[in-house]
Amino acid sequence: MWIKIARFILRNRLAILFVLAAITIFMSWQALKAELTYEFANLLPATDSTNIDYKYFKKQFGQDGNVLFVGMQEDGLYETKKFDAWYDLSNDIKNIDGIQEVVSVARLYHLVKNDSLKKFQFLPLISEKPKTQANLDCIRKRIADLPFYNRLLHNTETGATVMAITFDKKKLNNKSRLQIVDEIKEKVEKFNDQFPGEIHFSGLPYIRTVIARMIAHEMVMFLALAVIVTSIILLVFFRSFLPVIFSLLVVIVGVIWSFGFIVLLDYRITVLSGLIPPLLIVIGVPNCILLLNKYHTEFAKHHNQARSLTRMIEKIGISLLLANVTTAIGFGVFCFTHSQIFFEFGLVASLSVLVTYAISMMLIPIVFSYLPEPSSKHLKHLEGKGMKKVLKKIMNIVHHKRSWIYSTVVVLLIVAIAGMFKIKALGFVVDDLPEKDPVYVDLKYFEENFNGVLPFEISVDTKKENGVFADNGEALYKINNLYKILGQYNELSRPVSVVDAIKFSNQAYHDGDPKYYRLPGALDLAQIGQYATDAKEQKNSFNAFLDSTKRFTRVSVQMADIGSLRVKELVAELKPRIDSVFNYDRESAQWLAEADKYSVTVTGNSVMFLKGNDFLVKNLLESVLLAVIIISIVLYTLFMSPRMIAISVLPSLIPLIITAGLMGYFKIYLKPSTILVFSIAFGIASDGTLYFLSKYRQEYRLHQNIQQAVLLTIRETGVSMIYTAIILAYGFGIFAASSFGGTASLGILISFTLVVAYCSNLILLPAFLLTLDRRMSNKELMQQSIMEVDEDETDIVDAAEEKKN
Repeated sequence: MWIKIARFILRNRLAILFVLAAITIFMSWQALKAELTYEFANLLPATDSTNIDYKYFKKQFGQDGNVLFVGMQEDGLYETKKFDAWYDLSNDIKNIDGIQEVVSVARLYHLVKNDSLKKFQFLPLISEKPKTQANLDCIRKRIADLPFYNRLLHNTETGATVMAITFDKKKLNNKSRLQIVDEIKEKVEKFNDQFPGEIHFSGLPYIRTVIARMIAHEMVMFLALAVIVTSIILLVFFRSFLPVIFSLLVVIVGVIWSFGFIVLLDYRITVLSGLIPPLLIVIGVPNCILLLNKYHTEFAKHHNQARSLTRMIEKIGISLLLANVTTAIGFGVFCFTHSQIFFEFGLVASLSVLVTYAISMMLIPIVFSYLPEPSSKHLKHLEGKGMKKVLKKIMNIVHHKRSWIYSTVVVLLIVAIAGMFKIKALGFVVDDLPEKDPVYVDLKYFEENFNGVLPFEISVDTKKENGVFADNGEALYKINNLYKILGQYNELSRPVSVVDAIKFSNQAYHDGDPKYYRLPGALDLAQIGQYATDAKEQKNSFNAFLDSTKRFTRVSVQMADIGSLRVKELVAELKPRIDSVFNYDRESAQWLAEADKYSVTVTGNSVMFLKGNDFLVKNLLESVLLAVIIISIVLYTLFMSPRMIAISVLPSLIPLIITAGLMGYFKIYLKPSTILVFSIAFGIASDGTLYFLSKYRQEYRLHQNIQQAVLLTIRETGVSMIYTAIILAYGFGIFAASSFGGTASLGILISFTLVVAYCSNLILLPAFLLTLDRRMSNKELMQQSIMEVDEDETDIVDAAEEKKN
C-alpha cells in the first residue's frame, strides 16, 4: 500500500500542490472569520442537574454576573469637587450604549411615601449636584440613614465605596462588551487623573473581558515563539535553511486549516482552542524531522534522490500515521467529557493533527523532489560526534545495565506513587492569574471590603402563585431567617432579596427613620402592601427578585473566590440549614408535608464554574484511562501480541505517574488546565514508542535477532527521537511564558513528561525488548500486523542491498 502511495504522490506532484493550494486558500478565507468567544465557559453538560437549575434560574430572573464594579476608598469623596466628578462619572457611564443601570453613592434611589396618592415613589436621592459643602454633608447624612446600601455600595467600617454598573444582557456576550469596558475604563481613568488614588475594577464582565484579550494576545505570542524556537532548533540540527523553511510551511498550512475548521464547525476561539495553533507547530515539526532524517539516511546510502524520497514515504509513512493517530487520540478523548468547550478543543485539535500529518506526507517529498540533492554538509547531522557518543552510551546502558535501569524505575515509581496521594483537585475562578496581576489584586480588594463579587444565587420556589406574599408573608420571614445563616459565612457578602425591598418600604412608610429598616409584622406588612399596589408603574429595581407570578423569588449574594473545594463544602453545609429554615415548622416541631414544602436551589455563575471544575477533573481522568485503552489497541496492531501491549504502554505510562507524583509534592492542583497534561502527553509520548517499535519490527524481520534489531533501531531512530524530544521540550516550554498559571503549568509539565517519556522510549523500551530475548517466541515476533503486510517486498530489497554493501 505504501509503495503505491509513494508512487502516487511523486507522480502527481503538480496536481497535489494545486489541490493543497486551493484548499489552503479556502481555509485562509474561512480563518479570517474566526472570532473569540465572549460567553461564560459552561463546563457542565446540558443534562447535569446543576446546569438545568441554572438555566431555569436565568429563564426566571435573567442573566446573573452582569455587573461590573468600580471601587475605591472614600478619602475626600465627600468634598464637593470630587463628589461632583463622581456624580458626573456615574451619569456619563449610564449614558454609554449597552449600560442598563449605574448605582453609586452619587447616583442612589430611595423610596418616598406619597400619602395623597397612597403609594411609594422610587426617586433619585440626588437630583442635581450639591451646590455647597453643607448640601453635600446633608446628602452624606441621608446616605448614612439608608442601611440598605451599607456593605453593598459603601462600607462604613473600611471606608470603601463602589460603583455598580449593570450591562444590558444583549451586549454582555458579544464583541461590543470589549468596547463598553474600554469606554468605562477611559472615563474612570480621566476621573483618576483628576483625583489620583487606587481605582479597582472587578465583576465577571470585566474579568471575562480581560481574559478574552489575554487569550488573543497570548495566541499570537505563542505562535511567534513556536516559530522562532522550532526554527532555531531545526537550523542547528540540519544546518540548512531549506528544511527550516519548508518544515514551517507545512505546519503553518496546518495552522491555517485548524482556524478554518473552527469556523466551518461554527465554533469560536476559547482559552483552550487558542492553544491549538502553537501546539500544531510543536507537534507538526517532529513529523518533518522524521521524514527528513529518513530522506537523508537513505540518500547517504545510495545517493539516489528519487529512490530516497520514495523509501522515505514507504518506511516512515506507517509509523508516522500510527504516531499521529495516537496524538489525535490524546486530544480526541476530550470529546467524551460531555463539556462543550473541551469537545470543541478535542475535535479541532485531533482533526488538525491528522491533517497536518497528511500535509507533511505530501508536501515534504514533493517540495524536496524539486530542490537540489542534499550536499555532504547537509548530511553531517547524521554523523555528529556528540550524537554518536550519546547513542553509544545509551546502547551500553541498555545492554549491560538493565538491572540498574529497572531498579531506578521501581524507586522512581514508589516515590511518585507516594506523591500522587498528595494531589488535590482544586480550582479558582482567577487562579490561573498570578497574584500580582491587576485582575487578581482588584478581586482581593473587593473580597476584603465587600466579601466578593462572584454571583452566588439562592432560588426559592414557594410552589404556588403569589406564594412569596401569601400566608401573611411566611416566605419573607423564612428568607429573613436565612439572612442570619448566610451572615455567619465570611465568604459571602450581604444578601439582597425582596425582603430588603420590604425593609426599605417599611423605612419609607415610617418617614425614612433608619430604625424601621426591618421586616414589619403581619399587620404592618398588609398596610405597606397597600402603598406598593402600583409598583409596576414605578422604576422598581426589586422586580428582578420576583417572577411575574410571584411564585419564585431569589436571594442574591456575592461570593469570594474561595475555590472549588470550599464551594463544595459550603453548599453541603448550607443545604440542610436552608432546608431547616424553609421546610421545618418550629411551632409543631415537624417537617412540612411534601405538598407544602418549599423548593430551594443554590445556583449562580460562580457555582456553575466551580462545580464544572470538579466535573471536568473526574471526566478528564476517565478520558486519560480511555486514551490509554485506545492507544493500547493501536499499539497492539504492531505485533498482534497481547504480551507486547505492556511493553508498548509502560514506557509512556511511567512518565505520567512520575509527573503526577511531582504535582503532589509541589502542590500543583488538579484542574482542567493541568489534567490536560496526561492524555496529551500520553498520546505524544506514544509516538516515540510507535516509531521505535515500527523500526524495531522491520529490523527484526530482516535479521531474526533481537539484540541486533535493538542496536540497529537505536542507531537509526535515536537521532530523530532526540531531535524530536528537544523540539517538544522547548516547544511546550514556550507556554511557561503564559500569564495564565494553568497554561504555564501545562507547558512545563508536558515538557518534563515528554523528556522523561523519550528517555524511557530510548532506554527502558529497548531494555524490555532485550529482556524478552529468551522469553519471546519467534512466532510472536514474526507475526505480521495488519498495517505491514505489503512491506515485505521493500524489506527483502533492503536486505539484499545491505549484503552487497
